[in-house]
Amino acid sequence: MTSKIKYRKYWRKTSLKQEGVGVFFLNEILKRKPKNFLEIGVFHGVTSRNVCDLLAQIHGKDFSFTGIDIFSTDKEIIKEEVIPQTKFSNPLKTIYYKYIVKLDPYSKESVEKLLSKYKDNINIIKGNSNKVLKEISLDKIDYVFLDGGHKYETVLTDLKNLRNIIINSGVVLCDDYDLTYAPGVKKAIDEYVLLNNFNLKILNSRFAEITKNST
Repeated sequence: MTSKIKYRKYWRKTSLKQEGVGVFFLNEILKRKPKNFLEIGVFHGVTSRNVCDLLAQIHGKDFSFTGIDIFSTDKEIIKEEVIPQTKFSNPLKTIYYKYIVKLDPYSKESVEKLLSKYKDNINIIKGNSNKVLKEISLDKIDYVFLDGGHKYETVLTDLKNLRNIIINSGVVLCDDYDLTYAPGVKKAIDEYVLLNNFNLKILNSRFAEITKNST
């Protein structure tokens, strides 16, 4: 690849909004060159689109992207969970999506529209990742970006469901390892890595990369 990597925000909200963080994230993926990518916690789909753009540059049409999200702000569904703020602080963006696009950017339909360029490569699933991961095939997945529910129990259950991916030399990259208001993320990752004797590498202070121990 000769073109410089960029992380585009597509006039949406993203957890990788800090300057340079999105590019750092994409460069980590570039090092591994995965072909079958799974993102847990799609949100507005900004990271999803950037990942698909990168995978297309690397592999052309020969890649797959699976995204899982609850796509819900229902308090009964997400109670006690830590989720991103779904409302824009910029009123122009609110007007744009409400009256022009007429789609909630935090919806399965909106994310699929953003990723429509790759409609033959993507599978966006609405549901609780703790349940969905038990229902779909993960055999070909070689890279996971875990940024879903931030409760200790949620993160730990997701990681348990992803164990075979790591065993088969895949990578699980967890976001928000350093998130002080959601300490359950770090606690779950640390316990999981210790229990399974996996490798843990902290990247850019916020990402936790989990891989199989080679020894």
